[in-house]
Order: sequence, then structure tokens, then C-alpha cells
Amino acid sequence: MNDSQQRGTGRGRNRRAELLAVGRKLFADTSYDALSMDDIARQAGVAKGLVYYYFGSKRGYYLAIIEESAAELLQRAGATHDLPPAGRVRHTVDGYLRYARRHQAAYRAIVTGGVGFDVEVLAIRDRVREELLTTMARAAWGRGDLPPVARTALVGWLSAVEGVTLDWLRRAEPSRDVVCSLLVRALGDALRAIEDHVPECPAPTRAEL
Repeated sequence: MNDSQQRGTGRGRNRRAELLAVGRKLFADTSYDALSMDDIARQAGVAKGLVYYYFGSKRGYYLAIIEESAAELLQRAGATHDLPPAGRVRHTVDGYLRYARRHQAAYRAIVTGGVGFDVEVLAIRDRVREELLTTMARAAWGRGDLPPVARTALVGWLSAVEGVTLDWLRRAEPSRDVVCSLLVRALGDALRAIEDHVPECPAPTRAEL
């Protein structure tokens, strides 16, 4: 069995997932530069060679953690369970905030671009933003494509979401429910502004959102 085959086995996938879980905790408490591969292996309770085997390097390990975190963020935000449009929007925003609170270090890395100016992390961030825009469009209108005006307005709203969320994580107040309500209200205003320019993208009523 070659390396790629062995990595693809159930046991290999489980071990890789365990290492990623350890990495999330480590990078949440310790800076990237302060962690060595020896530290990572010691905390994971494995030989250092095993970390190299699955990830190639500390950078590869870090990028794998960011990739997995991005996938979870998107999954959490997009799990709307066939709710009506207003419910889908609220569920999406609340899922986003729940993820950010639970995985603060990973969230900050995704939103701010990681360690320094990391081109690969910035590419992950850009992909996350694009997929979140599509998620919001589907939640609001049941469609994934965005007319230019709608895209511009939602990009502005999403940038505000990132700024608000980072500040909320830093201050730990107000409550998640209040932050969610503020962001949903702001989204409702953005959607109504979009409708003024793009009638085929109708906004919910104020009573709904």
C-alpha cells in the first residue's frame, strides 16, 4: 500500500482528523511562530514523523487546519434545513456567529488572512467569502447568481459582518442573539436597497426581516 492509499484508509483519516483537532487547540492558544513541530507532536502524543507524514511541514499542517475550518464555517452557515427565506437568513447568520465564537483562532485566520501576508490563506478567505455570498443569495432569493448591484451590496454587508464579529469576539459582548439581530436587520436593509435597483431580487418585508 503506497502513502496516498494508506492516508485514504479509515484509520488514516481518523488519525489525520485527530491531529487537526489538536492543531486547532494549539493554534488557538499559541502563535504560529512559537509552535515547533516538536511541540505539536508532543501535544498530539505522536512521533514528529507522523505529523510530517500527513502534512509535510508545519505550514502544511497550518493550511490544512485553515482549510478544514473554512469548510466547517461554510457548512455551519449553509445548513438551513429547508426553512422559509427569513428563517434561512437568520439561521445562516446565527450559524456563522456560533462558529466564530467556538473557533476564534481559526475564524480570525480565515478573515484576516492568516500569518502575515499568506497568499494561500488569502485564497481560502476569498473562496469562503464567495461561497458565503452564494449562500446568502440562495437564502434570500433561492438563487446562487448575483446581479452586480446585489453583489456590491452583499459584499459591503459581509465586510461589516466580519468587522462586527471580530469586535464582538474581542469584547465578548453584547450577546450572540443581539449581534445576530443587528446583522440580520442590516441585511434586511441591504436587501431592500437591492430590490430598489434589481426588482427581480425581492426583499422580505420589514416584519419578516
